[in-house]
Amino acid sequence: MPNVRPSEAAVEQRRQDVLRHVMDTGHVRIDDLADKFGVSLMTMHRDLDELVARRLVRKLRGKVEAYPSLTIETATRFRVGLHQAEKEALATAALPEIRPGATVLVDDSSTVFPLARQLATFDDLTVVTNSMTVAKTVAGEGREVVLLGGRYRAEFDSCTGPDVLRALTRLRADVAVLSVTTIADGRLFHPIQDYAEIKSAICEYAVHPVLLADHSKFGKTATYAHGDVSAFSLVVTDTATPESEIEAMRGLGTEVRVVAAEATIPETS
Repeated sequence: MPNVRPSEAAVEQRRQDVLRHVMDTGHVRIDDLADKFGVSLMTMHRDLDELVARRLVRKLRGKVEAYPSLTIETATRFRVGLHQAEKEALATAALPEIRPGATVLVDDSSTVFPLARQLATFDDLTVVTNSMTVAKTVAGEGREVVLLGGRYRAEFDSCTGPDVLRALTRLRADVAVLSVTTIADGRLFHPIQDYAEIKSAICEYAVHPVLLADHSKFGKTATYAHGDVSAFSLVVTDTATPESEIEAMRGLGTEVRVVAAEATIPETS
C-alpha cells in the first residue's frame, strides 16, 4: 500500500513539535531528531530549513539549536501555529460580543487572528489595531481600519511605543479584544514592557474589554505585570484551563466563559 502524504497541517504540527523538543533540550543532533519523529533524514532537514527560514533555530554541523526561548515564544512567527483549535473556539465564543457598527480595538496577539478573520465578514465595522496582520486581515469594503502607528517590530508584525499609547488616548471603543502572554492567579504578564503597557492601555479606552486566553497561558509569569483580569468584563478560555485559575479570575469579579475546543491535530503545550 503506498504511503499517504501528510497534510500541510500535520507537517506544520510536526515542525512545531520538533521546535519544542529543540527548545527543551537546547541543542540536539539532527539524526536523533529524525529517529525521534520517525521521518527520513532528508525530511528532517526540510523541516529544519523551514524553521531556520523563520529564524527559530540555527543549524550547525550535524546538530541544531534554538534561539532563546523567550524570544521564540513571544514572536508571532512561533505563536501563530500553536493551539489553533482552541483559538478558533475562543474566537467563535467572543464574536457575539461585537455588533455591526461597533468600534473594536484589537491587539497584536496571535490568539485574536481567528477573530480577525471572522470580523472580515462584517459589512459595518471600525477596527483599531497596532497589528499589521490584523489590519490586512480585516481590511475590505464596509470596514474602516485604523492602524496605530509607532515603532514597527518585525518579529511581531506590529507597532509599539509612545506613539501607539498617545493614539489610544484619543479613542473610545465599544469593544476591545486582546490576549495575554501569561496569567497566574488572575494577574497578567508580558516579557516585553512596551507590549505590557499597550495591553493595559487598551483596556482603559474600551467600554467592554474582552480577554481571550487558552489553557497554555495559565500558571506562568513573565517580567512585566500589567494588572489583572478585573480590568476585563469577560474572559474566554477553554476547558483545559485549571479550575483553580478559573476560580481565581471569577474571584476578581470577572465573568469567565469556558468553551470546548475540537482539536483535529494533537497540540503540545
